[in-house]
Amino acid sequence: MNAILLMLLGLGAMFLGYVFYSKFVAEKIYQLDPNFRTPAHEFEDGVDFVPTNKYVLWGHHFTSVAGAAPIIGPAIAVIWGWVPAFLWVVFGTIFFAGVHDAGAIWASNRNKARSIGALTGDVVGRRSQSLFMIVIFLVLLMVNAVFATAISGLLINFPSSVVPVWGAIFVALIIGQFIFRKWMNLGTVSILGVIALYALIWAGPSYPIELPETVFGVSDNAQWIIVLFLYAAIASLLPVWMLLQPRDYINGLQLFIGLILLYGAVLISGPELVAPAFNTNTPEGTPSLVPLLFVTIACGAISGFHGLVASGTTSKQLDKETDARFVGYFGAIGEGSLSLATIIAATAGFATLADWQAVYHSFGQGGVAAFVSGGANILENGIGLNAEISQTLLTVMAVLFAGTTMDTGLRLQRYIFQEWGNIYNIKWMEKAAPATLLAVGSCLLLAFGAGGADGSGGLLIWPLFGTTNQLLAGLTLLVITTMLVKLGRPMYVTLIPLLFLLVMAIYALLIQLMTFYQKSDWFLLSLDLVVLVAAIWISLEAASTLTRLRREQRNKA
Repeated sequence: MNAILLMLLGLGAMFLGYVFYSKFVAEKIYQLDPNFRTPAHEFEDGVDFVPTNKYVLWGHHFTSVAGAAPIIGPAIAVIWGWVPAFLWVVFGTIFFAGVHDAGAIWASNRNKARSIGALTGDVVGRRSQSLFMIVIFLVLLMVNAVFATAISGLLINFPSSVVPVWGAIFVALIIGQFIFRKWMNLGTVSILGVIALYALIWAGPSYPIELPETVFGVSDNAQWIIVLFLYAAIASLLPVWMLLQPRDYINGLQLFIGLILLYGAVLISGPELVAPAFNTNTPEGTPSLVPLLFVTIACGAISGFHGLVASGTTSKQLDKETDARFVGYFGAIGEGSLSLATIIAATAGFATLADWQAVYHSFGQGGVAAFVSGGANILENGIGLNAEISQTLLTVMAVLFAGTTMDTGLRLQRYIFQEWGNIYNIKWMEKAAPATLLAVGSCLLLAFGAGGADGSGGLLIWPLFGTTNQLLAGLTLLVITTMLVKLGRPMYVTLIPLLFLLVMAIYALLIQLMTFYQKSDWFLLSLDLVVLVAAIWISLEAASTLTRLRREQRNKA
């Protein structure tokens, strides 16, 4: 099959989903009100609560939730064939992710921009809130620790990406001043920012930067991890308009230009999909497609991390409630389009089936490397872009998105500690600086405490990320569904994705539990049990709450 047809089918379906389905959900289910006074206006402080242009906020939300996950997941999942990955990405984006992201923004916006974890206490119950906060903390810990490892690895393997990656921060700081102080209109600032960013990408191969292999016994990988967390700590304390918003916004524009180039190259070269539609000859040890496909591809179909961003930082910057449709649902469309591009790069970016099979020789292979190499081949064949420039462009895309996710993730982890301080009346923990130190300290403890001097300890608990993340998405939909029932609105739009995700996540947790037991991996087995018990407990309490609310409504009627 030609990749052009796959591209047109995928993008066309997602476009129709935004035009028709998101409009229905926004107007009939969430009933977004343009006159509702958002928390960004009610609590405006110039630091976290800042009313923001919807296009800039879309850039923040989209790039914060994207990270490297919509690249890694699909580029691994195509081992089962491109059809299952394609269908889950397209239908997951339309009926799951968009509803989830816009719903989390709406739910938080209607409750003083409180996080989805804090909302659980009011909507479901206090016991559920405590368990939910543990699940949220684990997800953030995994994201921050692992993305730091992933970024450091890319910076080491592709030294040509160092200049554009770190240069993008200075570009963001400059355009942030122009946007916030309105020194220049958004269109002009956007053009200048993109030109600066692509100039850095062009300059990257001419000025590669490599850290010393060891400094006082600390490896280059560990050096980058330390630098990344120092940067993330500073970024999480700065006002959102100064770095977080402009960095995310300019990265969002950069991604769409990158996607236009990649999709344009597909149109010009028309590569064939060399990977099988359904892979009936998977390598030994490859797990079953159900339920693993639905937890391997999270970002790009639906991801619990999105709910944390939507209710943690995005809702605090929402200018009008009606912007939730564009920011949340269209943000999910943007991520779905990235996952679709990844599927094409990882299946049509190879010359032959044998070349593809050489990469996908065992489960877990592919990932960012397959996206970069396959995408670079398509760019070179389609538009004649130099191979090194193509690789730098795609690597910078992956690193910048992982970096923006890490920025937001650490800020969210700071919010979690502050919320714990508020819940348990620990006054010093409610302050930003101590909460940030706790957030960074917990990540570094995992990175170096579990991973040793290399700092890659985040990879230790990464096998649990997919299931825990999808479980979190299901629990977020639980909160949204309960709110809809309380308001007397139709709940099937969120209930169907909720039930599907809970079944798949719990099924995957049970499979992993057996795997960890067979490997005598007692640490991961213990964590798996904690997450599993939390999931079942919260689900039972939520089911009880929903049943009670439905009974009360029937009695009232």
